Amino acid sequence: MRKSKRLLLWLIPIAIAAALWLIANVVEPEYAYVPPAHKLENSNSTQIQVRQTDVIRQYDLWGKTLTVPGTALQDQHPRLTAANGAVEVNKELLALGRRTMYEESFGNEVFLTDILGIVDGPMKLKNVAKALAELKGRGTTNLRVELDQDVTIGGKTFRKGDKIDTGFDVAKGAYSPIGVTFKYAEGKTRIGVSCMACHATVNRDTGRVVEGAPNSDLNLGLMLALAPNSAAYFTHTDVANLVDYVKNGQRTVINSKGQAEALPDPALLEKAVDDNLIKWAPGNFDTTVDKVSDVTQIPDMFTKGDHPYSWSGFAIAGPFKGLSTFSNNVHAQNTDTLSQTEVSEPLMGIDKEIYVGTILQNAAHRKFRYDPSSGLKPTEFFDRLDPNPGTPGVNEVIKIPNFPKVSAIAPNGLYISSPGFKAGEQVNAMSAYQNTVHPPETDKAETSDAKTHSLGAEVFKKAQCITCHAGDYFTNNRILRAAEIGTEPARAKAFHFTQNAFGEAEFYPPDTPVPIPPDAKATKVPLDGIDPEQIQLGFGHKSGGGYKVKGLIGLRWSAPYLHDGGVAVGPELSQAGVPATLMKGIHPDPYNSLKALIDRKLRLRVVEANRKDSRLRDTHVTGQGHEYWVDESSGFTQEQQDALVKYLLQLKMK
Repeated sequence: MRKSKRLLLWLIPIAIAAALWLIANVVEPEYAYVPPAHKLENSNSTQIQVRQTDVIRQYDLWGKTLTVPGTALQDQHPRLTAANGAVEVNKELLALGRRTMYEESFGNEVFLTDILGIVDGPMKLKNVAKALAELKGRGTTNLRVELDQDVTIGGKTFRKGDKIDTGFDVAKGAYSPIGVTFKYAEGKTRIGVSCMACHATVNRDTGRVVEGAPNSDLNLGLMLALAPNSAAYFTHTDVANLVDYVKNGQRTVINSKGQAEALPDPALLEKAVDDNLIKWAPGNFDTTVDKVSDVTQIPDMFTKGDHPYSWSGFAIAGPFKGLSTFSNNVHAQNTDTLSQTEVSEPLMGIDKEIYVGTILQNAAHRKFRYDPSSGLKPTEFFDRLDPNPGTPGVNEVIKIPNFPKVSAIAPNGLYISSPGFKAGEQVNAMSAYQNTVHPPETDKAETSDAKTHSLGAEVFKKAQCITCHAGDYFTNNRILRAAEIGTEPARAKAFHFTQNAFGEAEFYPPDTPVPIPPDAKATKVPLDGIDPEQIQLGFGHKSGGGYKVKGLIGLRWSAPYLHDGGVAVGPELSQAGVPATLMKGIHPDPYNSLKALIDRKLRLRVVEANRKDSRLRDTHVTGQGHEYWVDESSGFTQEQQDALVKYLLQLKMK
């Protein structure tokens, strides 16, 4: 009996250890924080109510919303079939959309951890865990992480023990940043990001999550610069020509034309990329591969009625009036630079072998580190390791039917879709969910009286703001030429080179499984009803490109303003410009920043402060343009200006 008990005492820990090993190595656990409804600041918004509805009688047919309450839609509209591109919006799709927004990284843990090395530099995973533990459930809008070694980047020295501002938000009572995914596999914990790392924030007063509000202090540039292989993001910086960084002409690879070509020196390129990344203002990210450092402000997610999407309006075609095109581009292009491999020549003028070799030659994990003396071409080396074989890059993507052409629905020819789902299903689910997200109700203490609100509405019309910002969502849904708006023009033409590989917009019927079968049918995405000139402006194919007319819902949550995020003023009017606010860890004040948008004198101070800062000059952040003044110089009183600002900050989604 005693032997049996002793044996049992030995067997229990062995069994537990074996179970934990199985969980870790077979199940491969993963985690991402998803806030429950009671932890949402905008929990009374439509998205919560709509999820409780049994069936949403609504379909999206290539961007056209059709709703017939209480009837069988297929009987009323025989074209509503998956083969014709019909997407049914129901509670299951909305629930999938919300989960995907918070939990799904589409496999970018591999790129961010193993190739870039986001937690292999002085910011280690253990330090992130320590910072979370030190919060003790209090929550924060800026997780401060201690560095574990000295490092100098862009002339700035960080010491071991210094705490950096990551800008990651942690909800009250949570122990994981919003939008950060953790996956354990092959004996290693990897971290990635989901959409909500950028498109949700924590209310500093309540600790609750504001879905749809941009994370205006997310310090992506600094965190990328601290990674040991930030050169993997060289096309998002001002590194215009790789030849300028060739030091040893013997480090060559055979390019796709069969010729020997030298790779750039890893150390020289890393320094050049780091020097640029550290200049990025918090809340900004360079989302294009034009080899110009033209960072763009993280947008809000109050998307209903705000089409076309993105700063330039390039996302104008496809499901949900182009919203799926915009949502797709985030992961299909921006969280895995290897996804541009097959289009690197037409889009960037870089041979694909040089492109892949440059990204992988200094990979954080030895497994992915390319050695030019190996005798393998860079693409051959990568193909042996590719976790998503048959498609460019490591993320879970599919090729559009006419790949390697790019198109109005896929600027790099790829579309995010995980195995086991249908083609585009997750992206469409995210789009459907985003269109249900409303900003939180304005705090009663901040609500203006009826007289002030009425005066603000009157000024809005008198100042002719309504000329462009019209309708229920305060936009005319148009793209205007960059020269007409007058804002910094660089990012308006950031997709210009897509014209070198632009093809017809084609996709698969929504019931097509992933991986895509060899005999899968393709269908053309209809562009009827879309002005061709608008597409050309959105992609910068014509007239230097343009900027979309932004809707005005949720302005209280989306300061600073303009596409470059340059119109920023702090709680004090003396804190004018990005250098006096975000660059100092001070959140822009919505009222004062919006005042600067329409007040000539205050804007001049903002623009001058921005122009004096070399970091902002080098990343094309000025805060200039959109010169539509509502101030004394244009015949309005201070009272009228104040009323207009308060009116704009309280606009509601209908």
